[in-house]
Amino acid sequence: CGDTVIMGMTVNDFGLTNAMPAGHVRGYDARTGKKKWVFHTVPQAGEPGNETWLEDSWRYTGNTNVWSWMSCDEELGLVFLPLATPSSDYYGGHRHGDNLYAESLVALDARTGERKWHFQAVHHGLWDYDFPCAPNLVDVTVDGRPVKAVAQVSKQGFTYVFERATGKPLWPIEERPVAASTVPGEWTAPTQPFPTKPPPFDRQGLVESDLLDLTPELKKEALITFSQVVGGPLFTPPIVAGADGKRAMVQLPGQAGGANWSGAAFDPSSGLLFVPSQTRLGTMGLSPPSGRQVSDLRYMPQFVEVLGPQGLPLINPPWTRLTAIDLNQGTIAWQVPLGDGPRDHPALAGLDLPKLGAWPISGLVPGWPLATKTLLFVAQAVAKPGSTDRRAPGDGWLMAFDKATGDELWRFQLPKAVGGAPMTYVVGGRQYVVVPVGGRTEEQELIALALPAPSAAPN
Repeated sequence: CGDTVIMGMTVNDFGLTNAMPAGHVRGYDARTGKKKWVFHTVPQAGEPGNETWLEDSWRYTGNTNVWSWMSCDEELGLVFLPLATPSSDYYGGHRHGDNLYAESLVALDARTGERKWHFQAVHHGLWDYDFPCAPNLVDVTVDGRPVKAVAQVSKQGFTYVFERATGKPLWPIEERPVAASTVPGEWTAPTQPFPTKPPPFDRQGLVESDLLDLTPELKKEALITFSQVVGGPLFTPPIVAGADGKRAMVQLPGQAGGANWSGAAFDPSSGLLFVPSQTRLGTMGLSPPSGRQVSDLRYMPQFVEVLGPQGLPLINPPWTRLTAIDLNQGTIAWQVPLGDGPRDHPALAGLDLPKLGAWPISGLVPGWPLATKTLLFVAQAVAKPGSTDRRAPGDGWLMAFDKATGDELWRFQLPKAVGGAPMTYVVGGRQYVVVPVGGRTEEQELIALALPAPSAAPN
């Protein structure tokens, strides 16, 4: 950002100890390599925010890191940091307090590392709702006033929008009461922030009416599974596995989103922000360390597998969606399912169903967006037809959408699952779109597609 190289870090999310490295962010001089500054993402003694780590928990608690992409406004000289959850992601009994600057968007002076402003989206995080993607720097017009803004999409399905220079929200963000934890020794923030605009781009919270009911048989099986877990509104805390006969807490969106590390794309001509997201459950049950786990944590997070009826998701479709958010108005312009889903599943045979949305694979992202002057492209990895193993290498598709309506205009099957974001460039007057492909067990490649050469007849 300018002449400063700014570096985050990755820290193990699920260690066996409450003492982990903190994810402090560092700035280096691009010319000399000299370290210019350190921003303490866990505030140290005497620094603002240190008081939000009760009982000196700032001394040993780690993570609170930037593992995803940052964004830079060189004109303002600001770098924007999307920060992650403290250790441990799902149990905070060793770190009472709101825990700044965890799960916050922080704006720093890129030259000095001085904090200009911050916003914490989750107080005392217990859901792995870290910010997974780069914030979008957008120029919008709100109530007739041009605004240089920053928009951050989130796993929980919210879009937080601020004035870039000051951090003032473009629309009010309300603190609303949330449920308290039942886990011994846990500390729960009494409220969490809820943006009043834009509306959530994905479903939030899990209640009985959300369960899969495409057939009576599927609904019956879904009800049995739902009776074994704890659902509830957004920010329902994790439980001790087995408490009151319940296997786990089920959260929607889950720890993979909502939005994930593919982020969003912005169209400056229309003010539309395009967000691929997944309506994907997360599950968590806390357990004391086992005899083989030498740990000073009272409770360890345990991902509990909660399968839906006959291998289908527990909840109704669409399971992946594409949303256009009008950032001039703070409204949703349109929303469509993204992908057709497991239409060939035996339990769905003979049903006249709309698009179901895909089961995302390949890094837990719903789709990679790319907005151009005329089209919106989305690259997506989906499970192979007939497969219910979302971890196996899947198929890849590149799709083009009408930016104004969300209508799908074109699709092309790629030779492998998508592994990252598409990009576009022009050489010799000819435009190309290139997509990285290859699943976790496949050779990685770049696939380039091109418009006809300027002298060639269109096809």
